[in-house]
Amino acid sequence: MNIKANDPSLKSWVMVSAESDFPIQNLPFGVFKTDYLTAGAGVAIGEYILDLTYLHENGFLDGLGLPSGVFNQQYLNSFIGLGKKITRKVRNRISELLNRENEELRDNKPARELALIPIKEAVMLMPVNIPNYTDFYSNEHHATHVGEMFRDKENALMPNWKHLPVGYHGRASSIVPSGANIHRPKGQLKPQGADKPLFGTSKRLDFELEMAFITCKENGMGNPVSTVEADEYIFGFVLFNDWSARDIQFWEYVPLGPFLAKSFASSISPWVVTADALEPFRTKGPEQIPEVLPYLQYAGDKNYDIDLEVYLQPEGEEENLICSTNFKYMYWNANQQLAHQTVNGCNLKVGDMYASGTISGAEPGSYGSMLELSWKGTKPLKLKNGEERKFLEDGDAVIMKGCCKKNGVRLGFGELRNRILPGK
Repeated sequence: MNIKANDPSLKSWVMVSAESDFPIQNLPFGVFKTDYLTAGAGVAIGEYILDLTYLHENGFLDGLGLPSGVFNQQYLNSFIGLGKKITRKVRNRISELLNRENEELRDNKPARELALIPIKEAVMLMPVNIPNYTDFYSNEHHATHVGEMFRDKENALMPNWKHLPVGYHGRASSIVPSGANIHRPKGQLKPQGADKPLFGTSKRLDFELEMAFITCKENGMGNPVSTVEADEYIFGFVLFNDWSARDIQFWEYVPLGPFLAKSFASSISPWVVTADALEPFRTKGPEQIPEVLPYLQYAGDKNYDIDLEVYLQPEGEEENLICSTNFKYMYWNANQQLAHQTVNGCNLKVGDMYASGTISGAEPGSYGSMLELSWKGTKPLKLKNGEERKFLEDGDAVIMKGCCKKNGVRLGFGELRNRILPGK
C-alpha cells in the first residue's frame, strides 16, 4: 500500500520537535473543544491542532466527498463511517496543506491563525461514540503468566487459547478519555481463608496496558469479515488501559468471566492514529503453532512495531517507569480478532472498540500489569521515593505512552494519563 502522506522525507511548515508524537507522517484524528470553540474534529501536528471544521467550512477540503457539518460534531463516527477511501483522501489532503512547500495555509496568515489551535488551549474529548466494546486476551506472555499464578506451569494456557482469540464483551459506557479520574471500585471480595464473601472497596486495583482498534465499517448481521477484508474495517488505534480490580475479579469470574472487576472503567488516549499512518511499522507476528483454522489464517505482516511504556506517579512525586514492552508481541493480531468476532455473523458498528488484552513481554520489566510486575503481590515494586507498590494506591497516576520509529520518523499516540481517587 503506497500512501503518500507516509513519505519519511516530508516536512511541515509547522515546527515539530524531534521528540513530538505528531509529525506530518502521523496526522491522528481527535475531538477537542476550547473556551471559544465547541466540540469538533481536529488533527494533531506538533504542538497544535488543525481545526477540521474551519478547513471544511472555508473550502480547503473541497472535492473530497465530505458532507456538510461532518467535522462539526461531538464524535468522529460520521467521518470515519465514510470509509477508508474518503478518510485516506482527507489525510492526504491535510498532508498537502501542512507540507512546507505548500503556500495555501503557510502564507495565508488569517486562515493559518484560525486553523491552528495550540494543544495547550484545548480539552481533548472522547474521539468516538462507542456502540460496542470487546476485550481480547491475545498476548501469550500475559496469558501464560496469569495461568502460572492461578494454576501451574504445565497448565498455564487453557486448551482453547492457541486455537482462537479469547475475548469477552465489555462495558462501552464506562470507557473514558485521558485525564479522567478513576474512582476505586467496590464489590464482593472473598479474602483468603474466609468462609464467605464480604462487601468492600477493592484493595488490589490494577492497570492493564493494551492497544485498541476502532472499526469504520458495518458488515451487516450474518456476514463474517475475513482476515483479508479486515483491513478495510479498521480505521485506527488508541492506547487502552483496562482498569481491573483483581480481588473482585478473583471471586466473581467463575463461570462467566469479568464483570464488576472491569466494568467500572477503561480509558483511552484521545488521538486515533490511523492504520494508514501505521502501515510502515507493520512487522511479523510470532509463529502460530498449531496451525490455526482456515478462517483465522492470514498473509503478510499484521503485527505492529510499537514501543510501549507505563509510568506510575504517586501524588506529588516523580514518575516511575515500571514497564517497557512492544505491541509486536501479540500472538493474535487485529485481523484475526475481527475475523473471529464476526465468524458467527456478529454485526459490527462504526466506532466499535476492540482491545488487545494486556501486552507483556517475556522479561519482568516488560510485564503489562501490576498483577505480573508484583507477581500477585509477592514481589513489591520499589519506587524512587522509597515506597513500595503491590497494587495501585489512591492518588497514584498511571501514564501510558506509545511510539513507532523507522527511517528517521518518530510518531506516537500522545499520553494516556489517569489518576486513582478513593471509592465513592
